[in-house]
Amino acid sequence: MRGKEDEQGGRSHAADEGAAGGDLFPAERLSAMRMIEALLFASRDMLGAEEIAARLPAKTDIPAVIADLQRAYATRGVNLVEIGGKWGFRTAEDLSYLLSREQVEERRLSRAALETLAIIAYHQPVTRAEIEEIRGVSTSRGTIDVLLETEWIRMRGRRRTPGRPVTYGTTDAFLEHFMLTSVSDLPGLEELKGTGLLDSAVPAGFSVPVPDDSAELRDEEDPIDEAELFDLMAEGSETTDDRDS
Repeated sequence: MRGKEDEQGGRSHAADEGAAGGDLFPAERLSAMRMIEALLFASRDMLGAEEIAARLPAKTDIPAVIADLQRAYATRGVNLVEIGGKWGFRTAEDLSYLLSREQVEERRLSRAALETLAIIAYHQPVTRAEIEEIRGVSTSRGTIDVLLETEWIRMRGRRRTPGRPVTYGTTDAFLEHFMLTSVSDLPGLEELKGTGLLDSAVPAGFSVPVPDDSAELRDEEDPIDEAELFDLMAEGSETTDDRDS
């Protein structure tokens, strides 16, 4: 008798579990979930309820089935999300870092930026006014900002002259990018002639300065404190266009 009772109790317990499972995922709803899952995975675009309903059996409770599917994927690597009334699978927010990719954005420097960089490299420490005097044209703040963003130049200090203009110099990143051991490795007058970058018949008295990127401030320079440097960088970031030529 006991064995029969246990057997009947076991069948009854299994039936209860089946009934409970049936309440959550009846055969029809489970089938509908699989259909919607397949549609959403195969679709390149997100799908609206009407687009989904058009491919499912009539009278399917689309919102209820989607809600079930959404719960089923709530703890998975992809979640079922609604955007603008349409549904689709998206990577779980806490795993988005796995799909992030860093890519270096390559930008060609303008002629103005290249000329400005060369002047700073050879004449540092140099002010913007001195750069303009050497180039013979005005230099926009945007040109300086672009070079600061590349971290090839830095603000060294302030010149002890009226207006106390900022002086600029090159950085270690500049040396690394151009594969220089030191700034003194930059080509001199004869080397520039040999490469064709300078006319062989240069004017009398023309010379190429010997560059010096010593971190020590010159006698005519005052240091820039960190708070002032931050303000200068913030001010520069508001003007990054490169208008001069």
